[in-house]
Amino acid sequence: MHIVILGAPGAGKGTQADILCQELDLPHIASGDLFRQALEKKTELGLLAKSYMERGELGPSEIAIKMILERISLPDCVSGCVFDGFPRTLEQAEALDKALAEQGKSIDKAIYIQVPRKELVKRLSGRRICRSCQTPYHLMAAPPRVAGKCDKCGGDLYQRPDDKEETVKERLKVFFALTLPIVDYYKKQEKLIEVNGNLGIQNVAEKIISVLKPFVITEL
Repeated sequence: MHIVILGAPGAGKGTQADILCQELDLPHIASGDLFRQALEKKTELGLLAKSYMERGELGPSEIAIKMILERISLPDCVSGCVFDGFPRTLEQAEALDKALAEQGKSIDKAIYIQVPRKELVKRLSGRRICRSCQTPYHLMAAPPRVAGKCDKCGGDLYQRPDDKEETVKERLKVFFALTLPIVDYYKKQEKLIEVNGNLGIQNVAEKIISVLKPFVITEL
């Protein structure tokens, strides 16, 4: 199966994608991870995307599309995958459909995780990351035992530029302006599943798996 996880930054796409990938034994394709890996390796695409990410803006679609298409061409994606954070625009959704169609494949379902905007700002602006081991924390939901220090390695915690409150608000503005039309795009294709993202991690996961189960059985 090829499944798209949709939702604003902070909606829990990555967490739910991880759970779903374990349940369905599919690779997790996270566009944010692909961008950050490209930045760390200082690839041409990574450097090109850097300024956009720091401002909380979407980079040119061709950057994301090229990264995703390179990733899904690898052998572990032959039976499908779960897309997290991609597509973010109609152009990207159409490009993904075209690329999959060339392989005789298609998106099976798109899951939209809905969370109120105020809750999203709270979730995102509270995130902190360890500089040394990259362990994530949250000032309210999962704080470190010692303020500013990682529980695992003692490294300093920092706030990513794209998690600062003003940047968060810009990211959400971009999301609701450009990405929500994708919800309608998949709804018209009768592939959309809408889930309340405020139910708690486990409850959201159970809801997603329960609505997908009949389709997974059909695919198998």
